Formats: sequence, C-alpha cells, structure tokens
Amino acid sequence: MFPSCRDAPPAWDSARNHFRPSLVYDYRVERTEPTTTPAAVPRGSVRKFAVSRVGEHLRRHGSVLRDPVVEALAALRAHKLRSALTLLGVTLSVSVLILVVSIITGANLYIENRVANLGSNVFLVLRFPIITNQQDFFKAMRRNRNITWEDFEALRDGMRLPRAVGLETRTNGKVRLGTQALEDINIRGVTANIADMDVEEPETGRYITDADNEGRAEVTFIGQEVARKLVPTVDPIGKAIYIDGRGFQVVGVAKPIGTVFGQSQDNFVYIPIRTFWKRYGEHGQGLDLAINIQARGPEWMQRTKDEARTMMRGRRHLDPKADDNFGILASDTIMSLWKNLTGAIAATMVGVVSVFLVIGGVVIMNVMLASVTERTREIGVRKSLGARRRDILMQVLVESVVMATVGGATGIAIAYLLSTLVRVLTPVPSQVPIGAVILSVAVSAAVGLFFGLYPANRAAKLDPIEALRFET
Repeated sequence: MFPSCRDAPPAWDSARNHFRPSLVYDYRVERTEPTTTPAAVPRGSVRKFAVSRVGEHLRRHGSVLRDPVVEALAALRAHKLRSALTLLGVTLSVSVLILVVSIITGANLYIENRVANLGSNVFLVLRFPIITNQQDFFKAMRRNRNITWEDFEALRDGMRLPRAVGLETRTNGKVRLGTQALEDINIRGVTANIADMDVEEPETGRYITDADNEGRAEVTFIGQEVARKLVPTVDPIGKAIYIDGRGFQVVGVAKPIGTVFGQSQDNFVYIPIRTFWKRYGEHGQGLDLAINIQARGPEWMQRTKDEARTMMRGRRHLDPKADDNFGILASDTIMSLWKNLTGAIAATMVGVVSVFLVIGGVVIMNVMLASVTERTREIGVRKSLGARRRDILMQVLVESVVMATVGGATGIAIAYLLSTLVRVLTPVPSQVPIGAVILSVAVSAAVGLFFGLYPANRAAKLDPIEALRFET
C-alpha cells in the first residue's frame, strides 16, 4: 500500500531549520487571522519572577554598599596607628559631647531629687524670691516685708485650693549631750502638718504634733547623723539633748537622707515653732518665716500659686502694676535656674565639639584624598571595565562615612566608660541618654559624608585613560 500522505513528512521538512522558534497558529472560527498563542504562564511563576528580580536588585545595591564598607574596615585594621590619628578628632568630639550630656542629665536628676525637692507638690511663700544679681537684692531688701504669723493664718484660713498650709523657720546652732557637742546644726521650728509635706520621715518615734505647739513643749525630732553622733549605742528616744543650751526631749529620729554635694542632710533638729519663737523670737537674729503650701496635685500647682499670690498682694495692698514684695519658690523655679546654668555650659561645649568635628572632618578628607591618589590606577581599571561615575562616587563616600562612624562609635564607648566612672566615684547619677548616642552616630556619619564629597567627586571625575597611565 502506498503510504498515506498524512504519515509521509513533507519534502521540505528535512530541510527545515529546527533551531528557529516554531509558531503555533490558532485557526478557531472566531479568529479572523492567524495569531501566535503564547505559552501559558502561571500567575505564581510571574510573582516568583518579580520577587527574584527585586532580590537581585537588592543584592546588587547591597554589594555596592557592602564592598566599600569591607574595604574601609580592612584599611582601618591594616593601618591602626594612621586610623587612630585619623579618627582622633571625631572620637574626641563624640566622647566629649556624650560625656557632657550624660553628666548634665545626671546632674539635673540629682538637683531635682536632692536640692529642688521641697516636698510633694509643695511651694513656699517667703520674703525673697530667687535673686540673681546684687542690684535686685538691695532693692528687695528695702521693699520686701517679712512674712508674719498673720500672713500664715490668712492663707491657712482663706485659701480654698491647697491641701495643707504650714509654717517653718530655721537657724543654725549647737547641739550637745554630755561631753559630745555638734556645731552648725540646722535648727528648724515647724508646725505639725509640715510632716505631711516634707521629705523627712520618722524612722523611730514621732514627728512634732499640734499639742506640742500649743503647749510650747520642749521636744525635738532629730536627724540620723545627730542621733548617731550623740547617742551611738543606745536608743535616743526619751533622751534629753541640749539645743543652744536649752534641754529638749527626743521624741523621734528621722530616716537617713544622705548627702548633697558632700554635705550631710541628716544634721538637723526640729522643734515646735512656738517653742522656737520662745527661744529665738519671731524675727530675731535675722530669722525669716516661710509658709509651706501643698497643692492637691501637680495639675493644681499653678492655680494654687496664683491664689496664694493674689491673697498676699491683697493683704499688702499692692497696685495691679506693682511688683510682688514677697517671693514664691517652687521646685520648677529652682530647676529653671539650674537649667539656665547647665544650658550655658552645654552651649559652650557645643562650640568646643564643633571645632573638634571640623578638625576631624578635615583630617578624614585629607586621608581620603591620599587614598584616591594611591588608587588612581584601580579607579581607571574599574572605569575601563564599565564602572559608572556614581559607582566610584558611592565607593569613596561610603568609605568616608564608615571611617567617621567608626570614630563616633569609639567615642561613644569611651564616653560610656567615663560616665560609669563618674557615677561610681561621685554622687552625680551620670547616665548616657540613648538620644545622645543616636545623635552622635548621625553627626559622625554626616561629618564623613560632608568631608568625603570632595575626594569622592575628584575620584569620580578621573579620566580612565589618564588614570591607567598614572604611576604612583
């Protein structure tokens, strides 16, 4: 039988180029002309292809950054002395910056807790406000009047916002028991409700009471240091001590407070304020009264201060435009004065740090210029192999930023060690704020970026032919 035409391959089939892509035509009725049918590609395959392209893109750009970083770190390791001298400016700048910030932060916390702590939501009404110059002090001496018991009673009975209103006065004197005598002890006359406002709390015994004040009792509440030095081996409660020659019975001992800038805060004796006046007089020996006012909470402080100021001005018949002839002292007032001082110190240190940073940046720029000169032929080879201008620019910039950042990181480590030493060896609770660390790293990188622009631009502009001819 003759073979079917369907089974016999056409004569031109053997001569066909099998390496050419064959087209599959679709002759369905709804088609008016033959078209090619693309192979069906699953949607998941398209997604994987896109992800792979993104990954390839990231790897390529990651390599652009990674290689200069590795080269910069290798150069730092290979030339340790040169690297140390190169990064000295940035390292000193960052270490000084962080150390100053950590000390100021710790000092602010120390002052807030130890010096400016007048009690829980407490402010004082007293004769003088905080005065920072001699002229204002002399003016206040002539104009400001003493705080009186009548002022205290008017505020205690007339104010509606405070939680409590107390009164105190103080002087320094001598305390003695037997042959043991203590000089320069803080003697403080108080009302009973000062116990609820003050930072001193009884460890044993009790505080001064209203009955002590009414009866002008000769009793005393003493500090931990006074108790330890006068009666070190026995319980001081009930013992009689002599305060400026007059005998007082100890009714309580305070919990230890500690020191402020090396000065003990436990060398005090408290007595009833009416007993104090019986011994020293209300305004004798330059004594001044201070009215302690406790607000209901932090959010009530300003309104309570405004009420106290309004009542005091009314009692003294001050003109609406006249200045106060008394003072109001609160923790925020003390902290504001302290922060003005530390702010001036910080501003000075910023100037010093800026000089160090400029010096460090100039040194990094010179080192990078020398590095570009040494690697001129390498840059020429890279350009002849297709490296673009921005590739060369990126390489030099990344190396400069890495060098500066390493210097900044070294400065952070040094500052952290010094801050720890300050915290261990002094009462200042020095601590390194995380914000200062982040700022220092950012500033170091910015210095490297800025001072690396000129060497990077110079390297990027090199002609590849001239660079290949360069001889070091």
